[in-house]
Amino acid sequence: METRKRTLVKAIVWNIIGLTVMALVGLILTGSVAVGGAMAVVNTVIGLTMYVLYERVWAPISWGRHHV
Repeated sequence: METRKRTLVKAIVWNIIGLTVMALVGLILTGSVAVGGAMAVVNTVIGLTMYVLYERVWAPISWGRHHV
């Protein structure tokens, strides 16, 4: 099982990547740095929250794990 700290660090790194990509997509689609940036921030907050919850739900489930 992963520690909560590891899950949080993984979520933050993943969301930094997502924030960057979403900001670029928002900028390309809207032509506005402000709108694209706002879309990216909202997406990142929602994505970070959902990722942490998702990881914590799966953490105790042993299905599909191989213990060597």
